[in-house]
Amino acid sequence: MAYSLDDIYIKELPSDAELAMSTKDLRVFYGDHEAVHGVSLPFERFKITALIGPSGSGKSTFLRSLNRMNDTIPSSKVTGEINYRGLDINTSDIDVFEVRRRIGMVFQRPNPFAKSIYDNITFAPRRFGVSGKETFDELVETSLRGAALWDEVKDKLHKSALALSGGQQQRLCIARAIAMKPDILLMDEPASALDPISTAAVEDTMLKLKEQYTIIIVTHNMQQAARISDYTGFFYNGKCLEFDETRKIFTRPKIQATNDYVGGHFG
Repeated sequence: MAYSLDDIYIKELPSDAELAMSTKDLRVFYGDHEAVHGVSLPFERFKITALIGPSGSGKSTFLRSLNRMNDTIPSSKVTGEINYRGLDINTSDIDVFEVRRRIGMVFQRPNPFAKSIYDNITFAPRRFGVSGKETFDELVETSLRGAALWDEVKDKLHKSALALSGGQQQRLCIARAIAMKPDILLMDEPASALDPISTAAVEDTMLKLKEQYTIIIVTHNMQQAARISDYTGFFYNGKCLEFDETRKIFTRPKIQATNDYVGGHFG
């Protein structure tokens, strides 16, 4: 079935909601191909927003734009606004490294460095000028506790991170991201390569983390989006066709394409 790209519903956040960031008419081009078409979305602070939709719908491309990761692709161009703390960070005079410190990223597959658990956590802070053993010790413990991993690894901090299980490696990557003390965590299908038990551990971690961080997650797992997110955006053919509270997206969506997708009758 061909769905209309003109039927769009984007719910406005409550007037008292605090914005973590937002986009306005965000477009992403790879050469002449427009992969994301004018997406304007708000992200409430200390909430989890899930981005769902079929493969190739633009959701991961959109996510990577939020901390300027698409800058690393030579053929890409991003237009429109990415607003964070009163600034449009999609401009040439913005310090991209500072953007990525404040808006961290966790990727689909766990990618720990071939270093010790301890050095994985301290690697980026060292590069940003942090020093001192006591400072690092505290940072390692705080970050691993934040990722619900401390109790499992506290006795093997100086052993290779590559010896951890897949689920532990992914939580280490979360700990590595929060060691930089970001405001926002972007997660691109962080549990897609994990078994159900590890997935549950990562989801529990995210629910705890939203007390301190704003989380934006891309997921293909409808049950995961329903379980952990406060808001959901449905992407199709490069557009966000519907954005609303998650419970409404999954019980009474306003757009036919959204209804078919969450109901398993899409296509």
